[in-house]
Amino acid sequence: MAWEVRVQESPFDVGVEQARWFGNRHDIGAVVSFTGLVRDFNERPDVQALTLEHFPGMTEKALTDIARAAGERWQLEGVGIIHRIGRLAPGDAIVLVSAASAHRRDAFEACDFVMDYLKTRAPFWKKEHTASGDYWVSERQSDRNDADRWERQ
Repeated sequence: MAWEVRVQESPFDVGVEQARWFGNRHDIGAVVSFTGLVRDFNERPDVQALTLEHFPGMTEKALTDIARAAGERWQLEGVGIIHRIGRLAPGDAIVLVSAASAHRRDAFEACDFVMDYLKTRAPFWKKEHTASGDYWVSERQSDRNDADRWERQ
């Protein structure tokens, strides 16, 4: 299984990345992608920006480990992960996860798994900027529950 993991400040183009990762492959029957966007609400209703910080090297290793875990669990031809850092505005793309497989079910489940583990196991810190002040975003129990379900399967 091939994979690529990137952490970057610059925007990405989903179509370009998907074509680069999987475009010349004829053994792939399904590519499932998830693109996460910055919202203008979260813990407070007036989010104006989001700043993401990470530990260089550690973050890429964690994302690579997640991609490998997906490849061990499902029959995949590839996984691509891009996660942005720095200051982002509402509507900006923050993350792209793509899973490729010969068959759709493996691609769907692997993409879902990667996102669930990324949300709970990748070392990112998010600070939201609002009209009423800045604050660090807390981990959500719902994200933990989503990741924990994979341990029961």
